[in-house]
Amino acid sequence: MRILTWLQATSDQLHIGNYFGAVKPMIELAEKFKDAEIFLFLAIMHSFNNIQDPVALRKNAINVLKLYAACGADLNRFMIFNPADVPGHAQLNRVLSCITNMWFMERMHTYKEALDKGKTKEINIWVFCYPILMAADILLYDTDLVPVGKDQKQHLEFARDIAMKFNNAFGETFKIPKPYIQEDVGLIIGIDGRKMSKSYNNYIWLLDDEKTILKRVKQIPTSALTVEEPKNPDECNVYKICKLFLTPEEDETLRKRYQAGGLSYKDAKEYTYEKIIALVQPIQEKYAKISDQDIIDLLAKNAKIVNKIATKKIEDVYKKIGFSL
Repeated sequence: MRILTWLQATSDQLHIGNYFGAVKPMIELAEKFKDAEIFLFLAIMHSFNNIQDPVALRKNAINVLKLYAACGADLNRFMIFNPADVPGHAQLNRVLSCITNMWFMERMHTYKEALDKGKTKEINIWVFCYPILMAADILLYDTDLVPVGKDQKQHLEFARDIAMKFNNAFGETFKIPKPYIQEDVGLIIGIDGRKMSKSYNNYIWLLDDEKTILKRVKQIPTSALTVEEPKNPDECNVYKICKLFLTPEEDETLRKRYQAGGLSYKDAKEYTYEKIIALVQPIQEKYAKISDQDIIDLLAKNAKIVNKIATKKIEDVYKKIGFSL
């Protein structure tokens, strides 16, 4: 079985929301399917839409991969690669674009939202055609399983529909990938109570120093309840962040302290700070030991491997559609 997922290069860091929402679940999935091949591609061609500074794009890509490795991604098992090193991604994107109708793409949530807001003239062609490149990324490798959150499910549905349309027209060519919906990955809130996001400036980076992390934790808003009053942990932003780092036993103990009264928000924030530091310090130590050249060499080595797979698929596609004379 082959599992395929991706990571963006729109920033040179990962925050704790990225860690709990994407990195940790992917590592756990690899443990669950011990015999599966894990393909993890750098979505650098997708990221180019947002980052058109070559220096920044390169820095982002290398740093994010270093962080994935520091977080526990097994570089010997995970087939981490850059699709820009594999011509097959662009080649298949071109082919799939020719068989995909405009009305089909107009179903996309991002486009419909732009339409509702009267902003269709502000988006570029890439935003409209994003799912076609994603379909190429997935179908090129005969992927069996694609981990997706609920908000990304439509992209995989597009890939499945495009694959079936091609197969019906030109014969069995692409494996129809199945989604692996990560139901247990909930909303990771930021220090302001909204979804943790770089655009909201409410994040805590994995590479932040202790002083910065403490400052961010202190900024988490709390209610006006006194120390003595019982508190509902599910209504407290400090608890919602802290519970990400807790074992079930630690979580139960903290909830009881909230409900019994006598827990100050100051103590809750200090406890949260300690838990964050306990997570990020080992990651930062591992990150510091990984050089840029280590990542560059890894991508070059893996590009040769995935190119063989991609080239074989493109040869089959070209033969069936008449490109190969």
